[in-house]
Amino acid sequence: MSRRVAEKLSQEYYAFMPNRSSKKRLDINELAAQVVDEATGEIESEEEPTSDEGKDPAAVALGRKGGLKGGRVRAERMSPEERSDAAKKAAEARWSKKR
Repeated sequence: MSRRVAEKLSQEYYAFMPNRSSKKRLDINELAAQVVDEATGEIESEEEPTSDEGKDPAAVALGRKGGLKGGRVRAERMSPEERSDAAKKAAEARWSKKR
């Protein structure tokens, strides 16, 4: 497929796609300027810093510890029949979603 045909097809495809983002896409020069400004510290990055302020450090550590082993331990404790039922239920939920 030639590049021109591929570009035309992609333009037609995206013409019907919903606009899900309210952010305006930057052109390449604006993006480069933004990257340089962030790297030199002239402007702050727009990313929200993930912070554990106001949270109990012990609870955060315990939650992470449980999250790392939760699914594996749950699967080990289930019988093969229970695991099969859970997998069937998950597959049914996944495939029954409207697209």
